[in-house]
Amino acid sequence: MENEPIQSPSSSKIKRIFASFLVAALIAALIFAARYFNVQELLKSALAWIDSLGFWAPVTFILIYILATVLFIPGSILTLGAGVVFGVILGSTYVFIGATLGAAAAFLVGRYLARGWVSKQIENNPKFEVIDQAVAEEGFKIVLLTRLSPIFPFNLLNYSFGITQVSLKDYFLASIGMIPGTIMYVYIGSLAGSIATIGAVQPKNSETEIAQWVVRIVGFIATVAVTIYVTRIARKALEKSVNQEEL
Repeated sequence: MENEPIQSPSSSKIKRIFASFLVAALIAALIFAARYFNVQELLKSALAWIDSLGFWAPVTFILIYILATVLFIPGSILTLGAGVVFGVILGSTYVFIGATLGAAAAFLVGRYLARGWVSKQIENNPKFEVIDQAVAEEGFKIVLLTRLSPIFPFNLLNYSFGITQVSLKDYFLASIGMIPGTIMYVYIGSLAGSIATIGAVQPKNSETEIAQWVVRIVGFIATVAVTIYVTRIARKALEKSVNQEEL
């Protein structure tokens, strides 16, 4: 029986560097595309095409939303457009499914491309390792609060959580925090009347203004809460680490 080749540390390091380079190149390409191509118009054209697909429209919309999430493409046009194409209830449902699956896909990409490197960096620093573990233990609450807050960028957050020890289960379940904002933006999109006016016209009435203020207030409370909560977790974890070192 032949012995299987053993990967050297240098070979693993080269692979990690190459993977990181590919991710960086992809992000740079997307930034270039967003700057020199009219992404909004492309998404509107995609929405118009989806609207003509009939039975396959929901599946196609969800797949495009997943792809947009993984590729760092802002989903606001798709979210607003879902209100026009599908209405508030179905539109909110399809956006939530697409955003949740897309976020999970980005989370897994972040975990398997970058988590190994992060683990190597913190394994010699017990304090950071303890904080990382503590955040993982409270993963559901932290992810839920960040999903409720509009301050944290959705696409970047997906990859960021991938390099923590937060479990995929907690991350996935905490996606319910996206529901209030999703419903609000789909509802606003439904008032636009047509795909062509999405992004150009923001229809306003007393109902939309109330909904926006409610989401803003909830988002502000969630932002303060997650900041205080994570700080408290980190402080307790550090105190625990120091106490263990003194024993």
